[in-house]
Amino acid sequence: MSRIFSGVQPTGDLHLGNYLGALRNWVALQHDYECIYCIVDMHAITMWQEPELLTPATREVTAGLIAAGLDPKNNVIFNQSAVPAHAELAWIFNCVARLGWLNRMTQFKDKAGKNRENASVGLYAYPNLMAADILLYKATHVPVGEDQKQHLELTRDIAQKFNNDFGVELFPLTEPLIFGEGTRVMSLRDGANKMSKSDPSENSRINMTDGPDEIARKIKKAKSDSELLPSEPKGLEGRPEAANLMGIYAALSDKTLTEVCIEFEGQQFSAFKETLTEVAVAVLGPIANEMARLVADPGYLNNVLKDGSERAKAIAEPILAEVYDAVGFLRP
Repeated sequence: MSRIFSGVQPTGDLHLGNYLGALRNWVALQHDYECIYCIVDMHAITMWQEPELLTPATREVTAGLIAAGLDPKNNVIFNQSAVPAHAELAWIFNCVARLGWLNRMTQFKDKAGKNRENASVGLYAYPNLMAADILLYKATHVPVGEDQKQHLELTRDIAQKFNNDFGVELFPLTEPLIFGEGTRVMSLRDGANKMSKSDPSENSRINMTDGPDEIARKIKKAKSDSELLPSEPKGLEGRPEAANLMGIYAALSDKTLTEVCIEFEGQQFSAFKETLTEVAVAVLGPIANEMARLVADPGYLNNVLKDGSERAKAIAEPILAEVYDAVGFLRP
């Protein structure tokens, strides 16, 4: 069976973009693949994190994965720092990857901003750690959004160079899994920017912990336009907020954007938003309730992560041993 690896950072609330862009797809994949899902706390600290908040955030994200529908018995769910082999393989990949490759990574430029000299080395080199995350398990597929395709290409480059340098066929060239409607959810306040937990405005996103009243308020306040809804997706060109809201409805209701346009052709946004609210509450409400129940039981979440880390180590450690042998490290 093919093996999937993917990760999510424990930095703030999970939101609708995380659910539609990743978690919902992960739930569907668990029936057809061997799945390894990681709370990437080592990636999180490439930007400053308050230590006293990182632990509960890690548990909350774990709760979000389970509440969204991932079965911790059938999937490996763990936090990255609990498996030291991630860091060990990342160092080897630091010595395989080339500076020129990392200099082309657009996400570092975006996250570091103008004050690039003050960015951490970890932020610069974290694509190498991401490659280690994936290849440590010889993952054959990674579900990615468009913004992560560049990092997966780097992972493939590192795998190929390692194999060539050391004369082995150790790592696979991991393939991307890219999904359709709703994979790129934009801000409710600005259709040109991706929905993000780092946005200072709470009204820019719907959190997976939001209750019905909060969901309704945010959708009502969501930026739209004064035009009527079009009869076909082509009519959404130049209307980013309209395209975003209709795309969210399509994803939540498992419809195509064409079907949504036909359903709401000629209607005003006020009526459409009411229907969107009903669907969002129906889908996200049970998830929010289950998350709250799980977060209230930290012992259970700790056990899920402990069990997951032990299962992850059982897969990772023999592969790391292969890497050490290929590199020529002495293992007394």
